[in-house]
Amino acid sequence: MIDSKLPNVGTTIFTVMSQLAAETGAINLSQGFPDFDGPQALRDAVCRHITQGHNQYSPMTGLPALRQQVAAKIARSYGREINPDSEITITPGATQAIFCAIHSVIRPGDEVIIFDPCYDSYELAVELSGGRCVHVQLGADDFSIDWQKLTDALSPRTRMIVINSPHNPSGALISR
Repeated sequence: MIDSKLPNVGTTIFTVMSQLAAETGAINLSQGFPDFDGPQALRDAVCRHITQGHNQYSPMTGLPALRQQVAAKIARSYGREINPDSEITITPGATQAIFCAIHSVIRPGDEVIIFDPCYDSYELAVELSGGRCVHVQLGADDFSIDWQKLTDALSPRTRMIVINSPHNPSGALISR
């Protein structure tokens, strides 16, 4: 028998919502399951790149040209210069990016503050890193942060606070 180091996180809300949507014939808005075709120009570009041999693994940090374009977009949008070679990493998706960010910082015994409700991958990444999640409930009416609750949750072992805006899963914007 293999002794897994994965924590027992049970069934996620996304699994429950997907099952309910399938059972009732509802549109599943719980996860990124688009059931429509993307823009034709994008589909054509993907096909063109595949037939030109652009279908191999990319460098671990992402294609240099893509990182340069991301840095240029940040400069245009925010007036901030970012080094594409040392400050930008391209990942195949948000979940891997979240896992890598948490896993690179959190050590056994560290605490990570996460706001509830939260994206279910945060807790798994923290636990696999040996850390412990400290949950802070967001406001029930508007999913706002109660800054006093956050202050009360801080401890000498707090190493990270996960803040995302727009908030997942509520979509609320954190304005201050």
